[in-house]
Amino acid sequence: MTDALAAPPPAKPSPYHDLPVLWVRHWTDQLFSFAVQRPEDFRFRSGEFVMIGLPGEDGGKPVLRAYSVASPCWAEELEFFSIKVPDGPLTSRLQKIQAGDRVLMGKKPTGTLVLDALTGGERLHLIGTGTGLAPWLSVARDPDTYARFGRVIVSHTVRNVADLAYRDFFSAGIHDDPLVGEEARAQLTYYPTVTREPFETPGRITERIKSGDYFRDLGIDGGFDPARDRVMLCGSMAMIKETAALLEEFGLREGSNAEPADYVLERAFVG
Repeated sequence: MTDALAAPPPAKPSPYHDLPVLWVRHWTDQLFSFAVQRPEDFRFRSGEFVMIGLPGEDGGKPVLRAYSVASPCWAEELEFFSIKVPDGPLTSRLQKIQAGDRVLMGKKPTGTLVLDALTGGERLHLIGTGTGLAPWLSVARDPDTYARFGRVIVSHTVRNVADLAYRDFFSAGIHDDPLVGEEARAQLTYYPTVTREPFETPGRITERIKSGDYFRDLGIDGGFDPARDRVMLCGSMAMIKETAALLEEFGLREGSNAEPADYVLERAFVG
């Protein structure tokens, strides 16, 4: 009799926030950005990633993928930058969201593309390909970035000129940012490269590093200097592995949250 009257166990809290979509912007037929309402209790470090997804179809399990938060840690909304994969389990549906729709977001941000994983230096190189630009949108809008580094270089490599999403923002828009506009104007350099169309800085970023063009264009003598340069990498697996090997040749050491050092990459995206 006691068992029959016992209260049911409390429902297990969901590991996800269910959030409204605030806006969506389609850059090309392959790239889009969107923002969701930030939960009041959500805290993260600029550069971290979180799981984003949608409920499973026909009552199935939610489909989620790791996305870097493109907003700085102080922002009131959470922005994300995504590719569109026509037959992708998540993005085939996610690319169709509109303002007012709802998405799932994990409650535990994490990642190594954070300032805490780097030791002190003079120049910070944020090197990304494709949607690997997302964490730099966060880090480049964090006041701590400019307090720690005298120069910040955002490098974005894409296939076509149209893929340079946020080009106008990094070229000029960030200068009007209410918190870091003045610092960005004085300390930030935007360095885009394009691999499949004519462009003033053509080719893969790894090739421009190996040829020395990257350093000549930026007025840096002698390549990466372990005493002065700190680097973050995000994007394609091929770029990350090749660039990491180049950094090691220059004498830079990989860091982590536990042991900060000269450069970091996001192993959750590399495998």
